[in-house]
Amino acid sequence: MPEPTPTPPSHYFDQKPVATSAESSFVVRGPIRHLKLTSDRATFSHGSLDRGTKILLENFGNTSLLPDGDFLDLGCGVGPIALSLALRNPSRRVWAIDVNERALALCERNARDNSLTNVQVCLPDDLIGRAGPTQFAAIWSNPPIHVGKPELHAMLLRWLVLLAPSGYSRLVVNKNLGSDSLQKWLESECFPTQRVLSRSGFRILQVSPRTE
Repeated sequence: MPEPTPTPPSHYFDQKPVATSAESSFVVRGPIRHLKLTSDRATFSHGSLDRGTKILLENFGNTSLLPDGDFLDLGCGVGPIALSLALRNPSRRVWAIDVNERALALCERNARDNSLTNVQVCLPDDLIGRAGPTQFAAIWSNPPIHVGKPELHAMLLRWLVLLAPSGYSRLVVNKNLGSDSLQKWLESECFPTQRVLSRSGFRILQVSPRTE
């Protein structure tokens, strides 16, 4: 009798994860109120809030100084960044995009379970296809470093060009996974980038709109 074919591993950057579902909840603590989020296997940071995202949540920057317009959470996972932004900025619409359909379904559910109505969840191509905003006041991301440099760079180039002229993007990147080289690459692509925080092995990079 032939051996059964093993199920291939699922990654948080897969579009259609095949890993068996095993949901788990965690709490995101914030200054206004806490958020309870449900995660699952093959979504980023299943079962807990990862350290890098926690650092970013504590250092969004002064959103009241940003220009008018929507916010973007690039690679939203199950939604800790998008939902925290939506809670703190109820008059703003927050777009939450990811390639992982399991994560998107959970992000949408988490927004509903936390009574947040200003979060729009969709696949990246659907945002463009459904006449989403042509510019964003700001973009936040814990970018998917593990997809590899070519895909990561292509993703960042696609979305950072949509920053409003006086907006910014904040990225949290592990120092040991190439935060400094990413900063140099962004600057080589004419995106002025400064390190605004270095803590617990992570950097927060603030990226300004392209200068060319």
